[in-house]
Amino acid sequence: MLRPFALALTLVATPALSSVIETSAGPMRIEPVLQGLDEPWGVAFLPDGDVLVTERGGRLVLGSAGKQDAVTGGPQVRAVGQGGLLDVLVPRDFADSREVWLAFAAGEGNRAATAIGKGRLAEDRRRIDGFETLWVGDMAGGGRHFGARLAEAPDGTIWLGTGDRGTGPDGMAAQDPGSSIGKVLAFRRDGTPLPPARDGWAAGVQSIGHRNIQGMGFDAQGALWAAEHGARGGDEVNRIEPGRNYGWPVISYGNDYDGSKIGTGTAAPGMEQPVLVWDPSMAPSGLVAYDAPLIAPWRGSLFVGSLKFGYIARLDPARGWAEEQIEAPETGRVRDVRQGPDGALWFLSVTEGALFRMAPAAPDTPG
Repeated sequence: MLRPFALALTLVATPALSSVIETSAGPMRIEPVLQGLDEPWGVAFLPDGDVLVTERGGRLVLGSAGKQDAVTGGPQVRAVGQGGLLDVLVPRDFADSREVWLAFAAGEGNRAATAIGKGRLAEDRRRIDGFETLWVGDMAGGGRHFGARLAEAPDGTIWLGTGDRGTGPDGMAAQDPGSSIGKVLAFRRDGTPLPPARDGWAAGVQSIGHRNIQGMGFDAQGALWAAEHGARGGDEVNRIEPGRNYGWPVISYGNDYDGSKIGTGTAAPGMEQPVLVWDPSMAPSGLVAYDAPLIAPWRGSLFVGSLKFGYIARLDPARGWAEEQIEAPETGRVRDVRQGPDGALWFLSVTEGALFRMAPAAPDTPG
């Protein structure tokens, strides 16, 4: 486990429509693709390059040729606190299945849960037909820490990271193997949970002890990575392996918000150590393992957005997970980061209310 160090970047130009920044892989142009979004949360790509974007308030947006349209037919969501319409996933077999998966907060009154469901995107892409809620997690009070990142495994199963629902250092729901709170779970394509990774764990549960997973994705080798919020300090990147316990709230590299220590310290028998820790917290959100030839020097890197400091972190496994901070006027409160079908890096900025595309700038092209 290593703590990151910053690799500074220099802003080259910031014209009205795009920026060019200098990075370890050379000049990168950042340009807006969709603007005017209201608290965007997740983005997924359709086979022809159109995109689906969730807004936390409950709207699903189709982005096509720089225009946006609302997609109807999705779930009723509990848009309270950090809850609402959260992640979106388009499976690799979309051309045949036309499936769209959504993760969201469901509930009534002061109780809510992380939930997932799916439906079929209509031919005109303006509605989801036959949407059904497939799974609803354990209910809890309050509106915090829903997690709700989705990822498709190489075998086509759908994986979900959840949060501890704000139960805090004194709440042990994330350590309860019979609860869905603070877990990584896996589902078949019909929505039924996979067998748990260990006897006695709830259906679908693959790992336990997570505080609030806000970024999750598989790399080219099939390994699953997750970025999750710590408390005051202690944000983590973890390599998720079935049957493992990732510690929260028994162990943590952060302190509680009143400055007191959490749990028993930073290590305990039978609990996993993070690959990387951020202190101070950078509030990670969105994660992608980059594996496209378009930006060859970055293949194998993990990219994680920061909600707190306004940058995208590139984590380089070849350099002991050293961190390069990619910062530009567009990188305010980055909620999601994805690799597009074109090999570019795409990201959502809550501050800008926009979806951006980052790719190598053409040689000798001014900003």
